[in-house]
Amino acid sequence: MMDALPGTLADADSKNQAPISAQLAGFAAKLRAEDIPADVIEQAKRHMLDCLGIALASTSFDFAHRTANALQSLAGAGAHPVIGYAMRLPLRDAVMLNGTLMHGLDFDDTHSDAVVHGSASAVPTALGMAREHGANGMEALLAYIIGIEASSRIGAAAQGAFHQLGFHPTGMVGAFGASLTAGRLAGATAAQMAAAQGVILSMAAGSLEFLEDGSWTKRIHPGWAGVCGITATALARAGFKAPPAAYEGRFGLFRTYLGGKAPAGFAARCTEALGDLWEFRNVALKPYPCCHFNHAIADATLALRRKHGLTPEMIRSMTALLSPGQYKIVCQPEEAKKAPANSYDAQFSIHYTMAASIVHGRFTLNELDEQAIRDPRVLELCQRAHYGEDPASRFPRYYSGEVVIETTDGRTLRHREEFNRGSDGQPLSAADVEQKFRDNAGRVMSPARIERVIDLAMSLDKADSVVALTEALTG
Repeated sequence: MMDALPGTLADADSKNQAPISAQLAGFAAKLRAEDIPADVIEQAKRHMLDCLGIALASTSFDFAHRTANALQSLAGAGAHPVIGYAMRLPLRDAVMLNGTLMHGLDFDDTHSDAVVHGSASAVPTALGMAREHGANGMEALLAYIIGIEASSRIGAAAQGAFHQLGFHPTGMVGAFGASLTAGRLAGATAAQMAAAQGVILSMAAGSLEFLEDGSWTKRIHPGWAGVCGITATALARAGFKAPPAAYEGRFGLFRTYLGGKAPAGFAARCTEALGDLWEFRNVALKPYPCCHFNHAIADATLALRRKHGLTPEMIRSMTALLSPGQYKIVCQPEEAKKAPANSYDAQFSIHYTMAASIVHGRFTLNELDEQAIRDPRVLELCQRAHYGEDPASRFPRYYSGEVVIETTDGRTLRHREEFNRGSDGQPLSAADVEQKFRDNAGRVMSPARIERVIDLAMSLDKADSVVALTEALTG
């Protein structure tokens, strides 16, 4: 190994071991379908269905049309279908657009410890590469699971530090996972998949600057991660030389992106119990179309509204209690969070989540349209919304939340959610996931087509190819 930079972690936990990239590649190359627990395969199908529904819903939004127009004009026609559109694009461009659609509404799943939206890069990469290489449905699911297992571990190893320094690991970390998904379906060797991760080190990107004004850049991060994964795989299979210590090297992912301060034990966390401990079980689905940090707060607010019949006029103040590790994303700067300028601002505002939930008695995609965001009742109530520390928070393993409401008649009302709904602590049922798909896909697709997609997705492990599923999704 290279010498550690001054002030950084020595490699005591990784000496005499193969590089992290080689260990992850070895896992990806050797994994067999029979090695994966049945519940993980079922979960993978549900999460894939969830992503497909979100992508379909995204096609009714302006960002999707502009992204589609840009990629079509740049790439021209290709062989790969795009979700919800009649157009076909070359492989990488279709993956770019499909990944953007899956993440574009911030309604997709999140690995709790890593705070990474891994499915939005792994699913389009798996479906695109499976179609490109003629793989069957189980092979596509296996490659998808590999991507999640890798990106989850890499993201969790940073212990939240990527976010604190302004990086969005969904794009950065997702690219590494996507390279393993792509490599498995392309038939890459373990050595080639290790090299692809070294290539990804020079491609991985994702900035949180979108939080300043609700810009659209976050939406493209997982799609770009998929493009990087496919590109790096092709280069590695052609013999392109890449650095082996992509993660633990002197200028590897953790020391470079974390300012020379890699968390202790990061190397072990990246490869922890591969094949025995399934990180997919710690990937949480979203019942609300907003930042996952807001979900327990939305549930707590709605519970208080139902129990006490609350209206905006009855509320003197309301305070969300959560971990300080979440503040930069959904609480600060507070003046901006209290007056969101667009839907993305609203999705990352704890103040807006509480206020809209009180005013409308729900938090759905309808609460994020232009008219809803400008609702004076919601904006006025945002001014009475605050945040504070929850000393009992389970963050980052779970996104706990508590809401305290002071009423105008002097009462103090509280409700706590220990586990964010959709996590393994309070999971959504299979019926919940299918209904979410119906609600999302129903914005653009007929009921008959919706049921066909559900059937195809939930039987994908038995399908001879992914062609039927990908064709059923086209516009």
